[in-house]
Amino acid sequence: MEANRIDGIALSRRQFAGAGGLAALALAFPHLAFAQGTGDDAVRRWPGVANMVRSYVGDGRVANMVAALGMGPGDPDVIAMGNTSFTSGQPADADSLYRIYSMTKPITGMATFACIEEGWLDLDQPIADILPAFANMQVQKVYDGPITPDNLEPAARPITVRHCLTHTAGLGYSIVQQGPLADAYTAAGLVPGLVTRMENVPAFRGTPVRSLALFADRLAEMPLVAQPGTRWVYSVGLDLLGRVIEVVTGKSFDRFLKERFFDPLGMTSTFFQVPLTQAHRFTANYFLLNGMLVPIDLPDNSVYLDPPPFPFGGAGLVSSARDYDRFLAMIAGRGTVDGVTVLDRSSVEQATSDLMPDTLAADGGFSSGGRAFGYGAGGLVGRGDAAGLFGWFGAAGTCGLVDMNRGLRHTLMTQYMPSMEYSVQNDFPVVVAGDAAALASRRG
Repeated sequence: MEANRIDGIALSRRQFAGAGGLAALALAFPHLAFAQGTGDDAVRRWPGVANMVRSYVGDGRVANMVAALGMGPGDPDVIAMGNTSFTSGQPADADSLYRIYSMTKPITGMATFACIEEGWLDLDQPIADILPAFANMQVQKVYDGPITPDNLEPAARPITVRHCLTHTAGLGYSIVQQGPLADAYTAAGLVPGLVTRMENVPAFRGTPVRSLALFADRLAEMPLVAQPGTRWVYSVGLDLLGRVIEVVTGKSFDRFLKERFFDPLGMTSTFFQVPLTQAHRFTANYFLLNGMLVPIDLPDNSVYLDPPPFPFGGAGLVSSARDYDRFLAMIAGRGTVDGVTVLDRSSVEQATSDLMPDTLAADGGFSSGGRAFGYGAGGLVGRGDAAGLFGWFGAAGTCGLVDMNRGLRHTLMTQYMPSMEYSVQNDFPVVVAGDAAALASRRG
């Protein structure tokens, strides 16, 4: 049975809820430090987080939930409850494996900045310099309208690296588009990730092409949904950058990530394919259907046990709370963690800044809950009272955020879809903010 896909079910309806609590997090506390731990110590420091985790797991809304909260060097505090599935009897912990979906995007974003740092790419370089098929793109006049000559016009400017990083390239997404272009993407195998083997579920249909090279070639044949550089439109831009990285480095995208980031940072639990020897750590993924949790990808028969069609730079990784905390710790450390440097300080600071193009339409930016946010290398960037925040969310309820100004990093792992069915991604940063403020007050 062919593997099927989705990066975020009905993502066009998703409110990117986690952004709502980010301003509160940024204002919650001054600089503070704590000794990391697990169990009772972590619960005492983060009672709100513990109560949230206990509530979701205790009520049976999720099978498990793992939070990792870190500041400064060393391991994070970990609060973990529940089992790897409703039937496994195996406790979930900081080393359990989760499908992080779009939390892959900031990793691809940082990999792109590694290439910029090496001089292989430039932030405002046209993608067509590396992939000539993108030289003469056509754009839909009416968003999600027909794919016919009367609804197409030439692109006003070339797609650049910056555009792909910030979802302003005008590229589409089969999980977002609602018109003929969505069908064209699926028919061409422009499928952005893996979810399940359940082909009878319409949302999961589509067979991905078998290489990043073919993905890029077929994507270049599709019209854009907006003029490059004018609008924030969630897209396959980070997947396309995976192919760009392959061409400029001469290495497969997955190999580049492993050599440049995963191995040096000790991220031994981050994979595009879960090794059979590690399947015992893998959690189950569930789909909420009429209030019931239906298993759609179980550890012993997961699509992630098979070699992926290609390494999905937008939604393809499996990771653990401990591993993702290492990635966030690197960001918080401006490229360095535990004496290991994988990026220059200036690269990380630019990657976590607002990279939106200056050609953006007045109403063309990324916003949530009535607030405007910036966008950096595959993740949102806080503005105003939320300045310093960077990170993104995953389609199965996961969160990965770092406060660059205060050094706090926080990861939440769980597995349910669609993510907007619960308020996890909104609740978590707000609860972290409350606990951090109380911790600072006690130590003030």
